[in-house]
Amino acid sequence: MLEDWDFFVLEPGEGFLEPQKVFDNQKPLHLEIGSGKGEFLSQYAPLHPQWNFLGLEAADKRIRNILKKINSERHSNVRLMRMMVDAGIAQLLPPESVACVYIQHPDPWPKRRHHRRRLFQPEFLKALAQVMEPGAELHIATDHKEYSIWIAEMMLKQAEYVSLQNEVIQNSPSLQDHVATWYETEQRRQGFEPHFMLFKRI
Repeated sequence: MLEDWDFFVLEPGEGFLEPQKVFDNQKPLHLEIGSGKGEFLSQYAPLHPQWNFLGLEAADKRIRNILKKINSERHSNVRLMRMMVDAGIAQLLPPESVACVYIQHPDPWPKRRHHRRRLFQPEFLKALAQVMEPGAELHIATDHKEYSIWIAEMMLKQAEYVSLQNEVIQNSPSLQDHVATWYETEQRRQGFEPHFMLFKRI
């Protein structure tokens, strides 16, 4: 486990994280914000060796759970970092360095008094746009109906993004190789259907 930690887990340093140095190649960088139990990275990354993947997760426990699902042979294009994601992401990655972003089932903070804790805020979306290449895609999933409407409204107010779907909120995944996370599977079992959105960085 320690060897896996040393291989996969990046420690924050001074200045920007440099993807080309981290992966020792020039492949496009795909970013997953909130990697949960690691189903997406462990299953999706091996299908796409032409891309590099960086997963950001806030808790060491979740990082350790992800490490149980990946290995350096099949997932050499994956790295992880423990980070509470907010507008500070613009200080982590160089401008226009991310080719695609995945945000799946972020905490909906359903109580009104907690809405300010939600990830999708104008400051975060502006910072995220800074690190995304023009034309980069942003894939979003949530099973929380009210939060999906909140996200859609927030995204449509941001001049940096445009929806790639006529109906902003969809009931089917935007990814061809969709991976159902543990959370999505559990919520479906309880009768909560996910909602999907797809935006492009202008």
